[in-house]
Amino acid sequence: MDESQTSSLDANATSDAPLAVRGESLVKRFGAVTALDGVSLTLGKGEILGVLGDNGAGKSTLVKILTGFHQQTAGALYVGGQKTLLRSVDHARSLGIECVYQDLALANSLSIYHNMFLNREIVRGPFRLLDHKQMRERAAKCLDDIGVHVPSVDVPVERLSGGQRQAIAVARAVYSNAKILLLDEPLAAMGAREAGLIVDLLMRLKEKGGLSIIMIMHNYAQTLDIADRIMLMQRGQVTYEQKSALTSVSELMDIVRREYRAMRSAGAH
Repeated sequence: MDESQTSSLDANATSDAPLAVRGESLVKRFGAVTALDGVSLTLGKGEILGVLGDNGAGKSTLVKILTGFHQQTAGALYVGGQKTLLRSVDHARSLGIECVYQDLALANSLSIYHNMFLNREIVRGPFRLLDHKQMRERAAKCLDDIGVHVPSVDVPVERLSGGQRQAIAVARAVYSNAKILLLDEPLAAMGAREAGLIVDLLMRLKEKGGLSIIMIMHNYAQTLDIADRIMLMQRGQVTYEQKSALTSVSELMDIVRREYRAMRSAGAH
């Protein structure tokens, strides 16, 4: 990796700004298969990091380590400056790490407010009855605070657009006091209008401050528009990292093409 490619890494490593997450030489092996091969990353507080790469690049494995679903085979992970081995998804959540996967994990037949409190319902009284009134009020306030507009929190999720459903899933994570939010392909299969809704939401969350975001993406142009910094993964390694303002889609495509040609050339011999 040349000096221009490592410049943003060095800047983050030496900055006085506190880091939300730092990974050092993360390795993950599944038997004879090495899914991550010495991946290092930094995520500043209030920063949006876009992680790019084709299928099989190691993006999903990295997310699963950051959410506690997998533990790394080697390397170190720091959360809020503290060296941490994330033992489980619940452990990661207790540290403020939340993930919104592509399937969103929403119950389509339930209302918006029920989904906002799924598995953490508010109850009252000795018989622990659901406090629907309080859940409605809190859900409406949370959505209003981050600028998500819906007809009513009583509307079933199945009646929402794809962009609105994604926004509800993000809002639920934010409401659970997330400090680090991982988004798995948040704009996948969305039209321009719906994608714009999510981009606006992410920009508002960034402006509010405090929330650090990692986006797993395929679309280079969308990522450069949203993220402060991008990280390109290939074959389980980080092959390029740069501030979004200092790179371009064409530069990223050139890197991918060179890698593809090198692999073809190696395979031919």
